[in-house]
Formats: sequence, structure tokens, C-alpha cells
Amino acid sequence: MIQGSRSRLRGLGYVVSVLLVLGLWQFLSSRAIIPLLFPSPLSTLHVGLELARKGQLQADLWASLRRIVAGFALGSAVGVVLGLLMGAYRPVRLLLEPYLHFLRFLPALAWIPAVMLWLGTGEGAKIVLLAYTTVFIVALNTMVGVSRVPRNQVRAARSFGARRSQVFFLVTVPATVGYALTGMRLAMGNCFMTVVAAELVASDSGLGYLIFSSRQWMQTELAFVGIFLLGFLGLIADHAFRTTSTRLLWRYEGASRSRTAL
Repeated sequence: MIQGSRSRLRGLGYVVSVLLVLGLWQFLSSRAIIPLLFPSPLSTLHVGLELARKGQLQADLWASLRRIVAGFALGSAVGVVLGLLMGAYRPVRLLLEPYLHFLRFLPALAWIPAVMLWLGTGEGAKIVLLAYTTVFIVALNTMVGVSRVPRNQVRAARSFGARRSQVFFLVTVPATVGYALTGMRLAMGNCFMTVVAAELVASDSGLGYLIFSSRQWMQTELAFVGIFLLGFLGLIADHAFRTTSTRLLWRYEGASRSRTAL
């Protein structure tokens, strides 16, 4: 009863907040000296609906989503493997950790010219950039998770005769799931930011391209449509990721409360 009332109040608060922001936006746009530079929410909605009617909005949305999913999945897989190996095996960590810390300070945007020269402007280049921006956060979080596996669990497994490989897969990996998921959730935000940059300079489709093309056609509404749609897509993706993680990995709930390595 009380929980339901709190949920309704929270939902009502969200609705009121959105309505206030939209009202303020409409008021400020009506007072703008040059409406072209600050379109109203109504005109932005009209442009978005028109793009959807033509099918362009769906095509751009699907193009960006496809790239994000592919790059995020690839980067997460590589990051988890690297993190597990670096955390569990000291020689691997000593070999790779300097490069990991060096590369994680280089943004994906800095690699765009080189990646375009190596891979061209096709889908592969964009996916590689998105994987690059994902892998380091996931790897660092996973590595920290391995280092924080309770020693008593490892000793207990070994006392029952578990081999090193069994300890790794039956103790270390399950205890690290929460750290890896935390890193993946953080990295997802990087993917959404990077996809815009990749599509700005090396694409003819996607929400980033839609935002960039608004400058050429002097249609600020196009930029706002792309910006807000990308934000809503990110919110939905984050909610879906959290819900799926909770439902499918409920037995690792204790580990999922881990802190990040950043």
C-alpha cells in the first residue's frame, strides 16, 4: 500500500517535472528574437512526426541503435575477458595494464581519422570506435572485481580439492558479475555519446547524421529531434539493461552492488 503510493507520487513528480520543462521551453521559444535558433517544442514535435511519416526517423533510429548494440556487445565481451585475465593472472596484468591506462585517456574521437584510413567509412569503423569506448571501463571494473573476491571463498574451494581453473570459473567469475555489469552500464553512456561523433563525420544515416544535417538545411528542429530521441533511447536502454540484469542474474545480487573502479 505504502510502496504503491510512493510509486504513484514518484511517477506524478516525473510528469509534473516534464510538463514544467516543456512549458518553460515553450515560453522561452516564444520570446526568442530569432525563432529559427530556438524552436518551440510544438514545432519540434511537428518536424519529428513528419520525419516519422516519411520513414526517415525510423531508419536513422535503427541505424544508430544497430551500431550501438554491436559496438557495445563487442567492447563488453573484450573488456570482460581482459578484466578477468588481468585480475586473475599477475603476468597478464603487468603486461597489459600500462597500455590500458594509456589508451583509456585517449577519446574515441581522436581515433576517428586513423580508423577511417584503416577501415574506411563503413559500419566496421563505427563499431570499432564504439567498442573502443566501451572496453576500458568494463575491463577496469572487472579487474577490480577479481581483486575483491573474498579470500575465504577461494580457500574454501581449494580445501574441497578445486583446481585453479575450477576456482576461476566457479568462484571468481560469479563474484565478478556485479562489477562487470556496473562497468557495462557506465560504458553504455559512452557508446551513446560516441555514436553521434562517429556519425557526424563518417556516415549518411543515424541520429548523429540527422543532427549534423540540420546545420546544412538550417532546420534547428532536426537537431532537437535527434538530440531528444537519442536521450530517450538512452533512458530506455539503461532501464532495459538494469531490469534484465536484475531478473536474469538475481543470484548475483550481492555482487551487483559493487562500486566502480573509476
